[in-house]
Amino acid sequence: MTAPEGRGIGTEVFRILHVSTGNVCRSPITERLTRHALVHRLGSPAGDTAGGLIVESAGTWGHEGAPMEANAEAVLADFGADASGFTGRELLDEHVIRADLVLTATRDHRAQVISMGHSAGLRTFTLKEFTRLVRAIDPATLPDPRQEGMVERARALVRAAAALRGWLLAPSAEADEVNDPYGAPITYFRSVGDEINQALDPVVTALTGVPTRH
Repeated sequence: MTAPEGRGIGTEVFRILHVSTGNVCRSPITERLTRHALVHRLGSPAGDTAGGLIVESAGTWGHEGAPMEANAEAVLADFGADASGFTGRELLDEHVIRADLVLTATRDHRAQVISMGHSAGLRTFTLKEFTRLVRAIDPATLPDPRQEGMVERARALVRAAAALRGWLLAPSAEADEVNDPYGAPITYFRSVGDEINQALDPVVTALTGVPTRH
């Protein structure tokens, strides 16, 4: 019998799903930067799993089987992150069902994920929204990953963020969004990559309990 996958008490993994439109620019960058940050924090071998956290991505209009954009690969190279072996995916019900945390590029993506059902509302945020909420959570209120495990800490973080959402509002609607760099020059891709990386840093710190190692 195989180990359980996806959500629920007793499962051994926590799935993070990054969602954008085509799954060739923003969500691949976010997926691979998340993996890179987890490896950097935890010293785990490269791959899609670190500390029980599995990081994936898909697109609401995903180009199934497509490679990521060359400029997206270049951005990942700037950060020393691995872009190899990526193939685009169209967002399916099964991806949402299995995800413990869905982080989207925009509010429209968030709305599309939630509209799919599967009780996705309390675990779906835009990336920047989640970052804003995570910054307001006292790490001392979360389970110690060394004692209770990183998966339990991650679940508690999502619950805490969901509880704060109605109280801690964005300064503007645009503040919670990452703009699409598709078709833009590499300079714009790099600015989007920096934006994503800055948004991910406090999220990965909160998930792992390990600050950035400089």
